[in-house]
Amino acid sequence: MFSKPTLPAAQPHIRRRGLEGGLSSAQLQRQIALLEHESKSLEAQILGMQRSTSWRITAPLRWASRHIQRVVRGASLPQVEERGDYTDWVERYDGRDTAGHDRKRREVDAWPKRPRLLLMPAGELGAGSLDAQLYNEWTRRPAGSLPSGFKAAASADWVIWIEPGCTLPPHALWAIAHQVVAHPDARLIYADEDELGADGKRIRPFFKPDWNQDLLLGRNLFSSWVAMEAGLFDEVGGLRAELAPPEQGYDLALRCVERVGSEQIRHIPHVLAHRHASEAEPGGRPAGVAVLNAHFERVGTAARAEATQFGYRTHYALPSSPPLVSLIIPTRNALPLVQQCIESIVLETDYPNYEILLVDNGSDDPEALAYFAALDVQQGITVIRDERPFNYSALNNAAVARAQGELVALLNNDIEVVSPDWLAEMVSIALQPGVGAVGAKLLYPDTTVQHGGVILGVGGIAGHAHKHLARSDPGHGGRAQLAQSFSAVTAACLVVRKALYEQVGGLDEAHLGVAYNDVDFCLRLRQAGFRNVWTPWAELLHHESATRGLEVAAESRNRLAAEAAVMQDRWGELIAHDPAYNPNLTLDSEDFDLAWPPRTSL
Repeated sequence: MFSKPTLPAAQPHIRRRGLEGGLSSAQLQRQIALLEHESKSLEAQILGMQRSTSWRITAPLRWASRHIQRVVRGASLPQVEERGDYTDWVERYDGRDTAGHDRKRREVDAWPKRPRLLLMPAGELGAGSLDAQLYNEWTRRPAGSLPSGFKAAASADWVIWIEPGCTLPPHALWAIAHQVVAHPDARLIYADEDELGADGKRIRPFFKPDWNQDLLLGRNLFSSWVAMEAGLFDEVGGLRAELAPPEQGYDLALRCVERVGSEQIRHIPHVLAHRHASEAEPGGRPAGVAVLNAHFERVGTAARAEATQFGYRTHYALPSSPPLVSLIIPTRNALPLVQQCIESIVLETDYPNYEILLVDNGSDDPEALAYFAALDVQQGITVIRDERPFNYSALNNAAVARAQGELVALLNNDIEVVSPDWLAEMVSIALQPGVGAVGAKLLYPDTTVQHGGVILGVGGIAGHAHKHLARSDPGHGGRAQLAQSFSAVTAACLVVRKALYEQVGGLDEAHLGVAYNDVDFCLRLRQAGFRNVWTPWAELLHHESATRGLEVAAESRNRLAAEAAVMQDRWGELIAHDPAYNPNLTLDSEDFDLAWPPRTSL
């Protein structure tokens, strides 16, 4: 029997609105006035920061004082000073380095064995791509000329399928061979890439994350070329001659991924391919849908692919009897927010089986208490009175212990549902093997992005990806519009199996009662072997910082500093290098800007 909560009959319902409009004139006027006020305030803050020469030095303190909420991400990070465009960055950090080339040649001489590379271009490559290579232990065999029964391992150690029109920088093959020598257990290798404009200048870099299984289902993460152990190429049956590029390479990569462990897939965080901008295909294609659906069939995943403007979306099938989900919402007073949250859930959510646990943490407003009492007698809604001093972790842990659902959803009381399928989308992902926590695309009331996943290291400990990006903007490499793994997601809207929540010990109420508890929780899931997934297909509004305000008292700053120290002690290595990010991207802001300088070198 499915269960959906009901609302008190006597309570006035808040008028629902979608993301495309529906506000009354008065509501619009109030919203415009609020946004104008916020805009002027933010402009003043940014101007002051830009005039300050010390903001970098004091970044941790600013982070502490301005972001005291649970994950301490109440406002966007200040934008860094403009340092030049990608052309300047390339000239400074990725230009031709004659001395570096000489060093690389000397390194090759010291290798105990030189990997034999077999290049399989699927068409003509950029002029000079192969003639200028520093590494010369390679042979070439066009992808279209392979005879029946061809075995790559008979003549090579590694195979590299290359997309037509791709231009390889002189150190590309050396970098691949170096990776093979340094990591003998590797079986698949990929690298970053950019595009060549009509004038020959390098543009639009895609600085990729380390291995990201879920992002691969949204776009071909290998893209320009895919390097694989020759034995693996033979094991998966080689190329499918009936497929044309780029799907031929996508299919080959997927079949290889099915046979290897994640630790055997290596990412080189350097641009080792230049695609022609005219040939770049940012959107999904019917042939790509067929390749993905064939992959799902081979691995036994009940899912189907859909082509989108920026890649592909995976629709995972829900069980015929969708499991019960317990939605946990802590609050103290805040009647307008809570009523908006609860009623938007009940009126908008199309998932058929959930309960609501409203955790009342010491409310004393008579109107709020009356509303909570009315909710408590409704079907599917339970109000839990918890009078302890505010400890977000403890409040949620206690509620999870009482939850009846197979899954739990942690929600802020300032969340507003605007897309009916948000919960179905998140649950369908959370039920997949190997998935830990699932996060949503949270939007500010003006529909710009508030949460697009959590990036470790930004601003000190963590920040939100793509904050303030337009809702429809693809973001860096299309990542703002593609489901993918992140090291962490915010608990402002987080779905996870209850058994996993309990397996890793829930939120840390002893050391992280207010800040960073969701990041720490996700990292413990990751440590236990689960991946945390963010989906852009579950959209909700987040009226952020409305719940308790931003605390700036010395006590609050001291508490945050102590909690930040806990995070550094536990997760310092991950904070320094988030595998879901890239060392060529900045830690000074949340917009995937370039790092000056990058935190990596060849």
